[in-house]
Amino acid sequence: MAKRTVLVVGSGGREHAIAWALTRSPEVGQVFIAPGNAGTDAPPRMQNVPLKADDVAALRDFARARGVDLTVVGPEAPLAVGIVDAFQAVGLRCFGPTRAAAQVEASKAFAKALMADAGVPTARYAAFSDYAAALAYARQYDGRVAVKASGLAAGKGVTVCSSLEEAERALRAALVERVFGAAGETVVVEERLEGPELSLLGFSDGRTVVPLAPARDHKAAYDGDRGPNTGGMGAFAPVPDVGDVERLADLTLRPVVAALARRGTPYVGVLYAGLMLTQEGPKVLEYNCRLGDPEAQVLLPLLETDLLALVDACLAGDLERVPLAWRAGAAATVVLASGGYPGAYQVGLPIQGLEEAARMPDVLIFHAGTRRQDGEVVTAGGRVLNVTGYGPTLSDALARAYAGVGRITFAGMHYRRDIGRSVVGAPITEG
Repeated sequence: MAKRTVLVVGSGGREHAIAWALTRSPEVGQVFIAPGNAGTDAPPRMQNVPLKADDVAALRDFARARGVDLTVVGPEAPLAVGIVDAFQAVGLRCFGPTRAAAQVEASKAFAKALMADAGVPTARYAAFSDYAAALAYARQYDGRVAVKASGLAAGKGVTVCSSLEEAERALRAALVERVFGAAGETVVVEERLEGPELSLLGFSDGRTVVPLAPARDHKAAYDGDRGPNTGGMGAFAPVPDVGDVERLADLTLRPVVAALARRGTPYVGVLYAGLMLTQEGPKVLEYNCRLGDPEAQVLLPLLETDLLALVDACLAGDLERVPLAWRAGAAATVVLASGGYPGAYQVGLPIQGLEEAARMPDVLIFHAGTRRQDGEVVTAGGRVLNVTGYGPTLSDALARAYAGVGRITFAGMHYRRDIGRSVVGAPITEG
């Protein structure tokens, strides 16, 4: 049987992890990544393509010209503008939700209304385009609210406020100063929830939803969950003591997939529920329409089931025929970020120690904001690298991830030193 050609859309650590997982399938020959990064350009199995992730027409034309059998979309932006619809219109197989279904992430206002329709537990909220009205609503909660840009803001459009002053600043930034542009023209203001967070992702074929192992992301920039929100500074999986995962899927994933099917916009792809485990029970903070980043960097190394088989089953509408199998143990990833991230940062800084770290047992390096320049790998983004460790326990996985971190350096490198500490307790020492 001829090997299959796959196109992965995106350039981050998630896309590197997806490409890595696909190359492990015996049915996959070539994986193209558009535009990719320094880690994904590894011929003959992986090869970068200089096309932007949101250039839907160019990606479609490339897939047709090169006989691509399957396209897997990593980031949310191309899904939100309808890459799946465009590919399907010319008979190309593309994994991810359609533009209509991707509104679960592209519009937080849409997602909150959908949750209400589906009976999904979530925080009390209201949506606003007017600053004064939004501030009046925040006053009802003494400013203890979450202010969320309704549109896509690269994971940085949420401000969790502890006072009316903080809520006022967040609302002014979005609705008056327009720091998020069109993404912040509407904001969702919701009551602030308390409790540990959880990422629950599931594959969906439009009818059946199969949940993945629960994961935990670390969003804040600095240790102790301090500082501004980021795209994610680290993650681990599985998360102990989260209860019945199937029950969580029944509460948070399956009702939304069923509601979208009733509306005639079936959801095919990965649905990601960001949850908070409150004293009243789990509540959904938000939905994402794709694999999480950095959650993919711990979930895919633990997944024993062939990723290609899962994707094929989703597209064929028979996901129930593919049982999920997981590698025993745990995985943890630490994000190495540029100095200043999530604010302004430098690029083009040489990175040392990558080869030494990659040779360590049970350590994987997933590139994110990197590129090759004059024969060396340099920084090219805010989140630069993901160092993933595997082990029989979470403590072992963290120890191996931080040991890998200890081999890598670049000017201004910043990372959190407390990934997973809420579960394992003692801090981990870099090797």
